[in-house]
Amino acid sequence: MTRTIVASATREIVIGFDQPFCVIGERINPTGRKKLAAEMIEGNFETVKKDALEQAAAGATMLDVNAGVTAVDPNATEPALLVQTLEIVQGLVSLPLSIDSSVTGAIEAALKVAKGRPLVNSVTGEEEKLEAILPLIKKYNVPVVAISNDETGISMDPDVRFAVAKKIVERAMDYGIKPEDVVVDPLVMPIGALGDAGRQVFALLRRLREELKVNTTCGLSNISFGLPHRHGINGAFIPMVIGAGMTSAIMNPCRPQEMEAVRGANVLAGTDKDCMNWIKTYKDYKPAAAGQPAAAPAAAPAEGAGGSNGGRRRGGREARRAAG
Repeated sequence: MTRTIVASATREIVIGFDQPFCVIGERINPTGRKKLAAEMIEGNFETVKKDALEQAAAGATMLDVNAGVTAVDPNATEPALLVQTLEIVQGLVSLPLSIDSSVTGAIEAALKVAKGRPLVNSVTGEEEKLEAILPLIKKYNVPVVAISNDETGISMDPDVRFAVAKKIVERAMDYGIKPEDVVVDPLVMPIGALGDAGRQVFALLRRLREELKVNTTCGLSNISFGLPHRHGINGAFIPMVIGAGMTSAIMNPCRPQEMEAVRGANVLAGTDKDCMNWIKTYKDYKPAAAGQPAAAPAAAPAEGAGGSNGGRRRGGREARRAAG
């Protein structure tokens, strides 16, 4: 059974087919958040701290940390800012972290100060990226997200995306990196722009699980990009994508409707043993009055995805590329 181990200084979690779905909190990311980007540039991390604590309280399994505040010379500015952000977050929460950057120097700088065993987000099938990132993954013995695009961009053909994923897994093995340490992102397309995007990703996930035997992730909200009431689509997508074999997702854990879908899917998939997490979260649940939205649970327990100690935000950028 494929088991990807991710850890902080004090907590280890397992991403796997027999584990609860791993919720990777997406909020610490200035992409598309001008106010947050401006704060981080000024050295103000109050929103970062707030987002870290809120996501942990809402039930995130781990947190994604991104400091890509500008496209102007990120090689010079991003390494130090990512290190500072990472150190602040890991000083606040005990959850494992995902180091999210497209800048190789920033990833290496963050790996030097990261505690435990973080997830690196990410590597693509581009030769330049493979040669830059995979040696770091081997050196620091950490898992990596493999995004299924290469020099030709994001293919609309799921067979091509599978081939790119297979290439990355095989190249990782050439470096001595085990397939269990490669978490494939098959690239979820916006359903509003590509009508069979759902069927595509379900089929891809089954192949990735059965043929490559790897764990998987995605930018969950990509599926609903451009549509009204996105949380309704996201909430419907979650149990279907889990049923198809996806084992983690980068998403917003502060959305009660979506976290309820995750927890319900865990119950039905048999990964919430004896329904204990569901019971603990919703034992005092009060249904809403007719015509009113249901109240969220006051404070959800962490979605511990196994392990001995309990248990990129890409929606805007990648969705726009796919839709455009």
